[in-house]
Formats: sequence, C-alpha cells, structure tokens
Amino acid sequence: MLTDRQRLEAAELLRSAQHGVTPIAPLTEAFPGIDTEDAYEIQLVNIRHRLAAGAEVRGHKVGLSSPVMQRMMGVDEPDYGHLLHDMELRSGVPVTAARYCRPRVEVEVGFVLGDDLPGEGCTPADVLAATERVVPALELIDSRIRDWRITIADTIADNASSAGYVIGEGRDPRELDLKAIDARLTSGGELLAEGRSDAVLGDPAVSVAWLARTVARFGVPLRKGHVVLPGSCTRAVDVAAGATFTAGFSGLGSVSLSFI
Repeated sequence: MLTDRQRLEAAELLRSAQHGVTPIAPLTEAFPGIDTEDAYEIQLVNIRHRLAAGAEVRGHKVGLSSPVMQRMMGVDEPDYGHLLHDMELRSGVPVTAARYCRPRVEVEVGFVLGDDLPGEGCTPADVLAATERVVPALELIDSRIRDWRITIADTIADNASSAGYVIGEGRDPRELDLKAIDARLTSGGELLAEGRSDAVLGDPAVSVAWLARTVARFGVPLRKGHVVLPGSCTRAVDVAAGATFTAGFSGLGSVSLSFI
C-alpha cells in the first residue's frame, strides 16, 4: 500500500510520460508496495486532472477480459479504465502515430447505452435491455510504461493502457447472437488477427455487467449515451505510421482507422 504522496507522485510520472511521449520504468519498480487499490486511485487522480482541464467522460473500457490475459497478469478478474471525449477518433481522420509511446489496436464489439445501467446486481439481461446498439470498434491502446513491461498495477494506474477508440454504426443487440460474432483485423489486404466475441468472458454482455457492478462500488454509474468497450476479441497488433486497420465483424459491419 502506498501513501497519498506516493500515489500523487506516480500519477505525475504517468502524466509526464504521456505528455512527453516518453515512457517510464514500471511503477512496480519505483513503488514496490503498489497494489491494485493504489493503482485505481492513481488512475482516478489523473482522470480528475483531465476532467478539471475540460475533458468529459464518454464511457469505460474493460481490459484483461480473457482467461489467457488474466493468467498472464496473475489475476482472476478484469480491470477497467475511462474513455474521455478527447480519446474519440474518427475513421476518416488519420491519427498521428508519433503522439503515442507504443500504440497498438484491439478489435472489440462495443456497446452504446440507450439507458442507464443498474449498478449492484447488474446482469447481462440488464445490459441487453439498456443497450441502444452494439457497434464495431477498434480500441487504440498504449502504454506509458516502457516496452509494455506491465503488471496488473501498472496497467490499471495507466488508465488500463487506453489511448483512444473509434466506433461504427452497429445494430440492435437483440438482432444478433453476441456470443458468436466472428471478428477479423486486416491491413493492406493482409489478415493480422481473428477471433470471436465469446473470447470476452464467454459473452461481451457479461463483461459489461461486471463493469457496471464494479464501478458502482465507487459510486460511478454507466449512463445513457456512454460507450463501453468490453474487451478484445483478438490479440493486439502494433501500429505503424502509414497503415490502415479495418476490423470486420460478421453481421455487424466494419470500422477502420488510419495512421500517419
């Protein structure tokens, strides 16, 4: 467990790394006593800092939603981060890769909420009832920790390694089997990764329900209009300037993101 001063120091290190596009050593090296509670508090310090500067919360993302990634990190549940308005990207607007430390893209079935979600006791059925549409999505992830040498505490403190996202139009979730959406990531005609939506806790709606219950413990609601990214269907792929990535989903459509 860290002191309040140490949490503030860690948050400042991450802010400086992001602003200067200069990654730092793992927080677990500089602060050996850091735990997940510390990490979430560090994340919130920097989120509050950005909100005070004019940012707005547009949703949340879930990370570590596959059993393989949880085993790698030595945890038994996912983690989460915040999506802010200045993280929104557009398919037709190229992204400057040099703005980020070590960017990667992930393929996700996103949820756009049409109603507030309940917190405690939220179920996948509640998620389906409250979802306006599910959408093809690409999450841009980045680590302010050098060479992605992250532990669970490092990635949580670093806003779950989130950096940006783009979503497409999507469909009513009741028109789809959310556990059986095939996903493919391509660039320049080359298949880079593929997977299926049930890689996300068996059902991405389960991931969204977990998120609603978890953030409710901190007094945070998932509101109408929020975007929720429940976790990746595929492995993450490194970004390179000049590349265009397209995520295609069976029955759901596609979304693209270009880098310069």
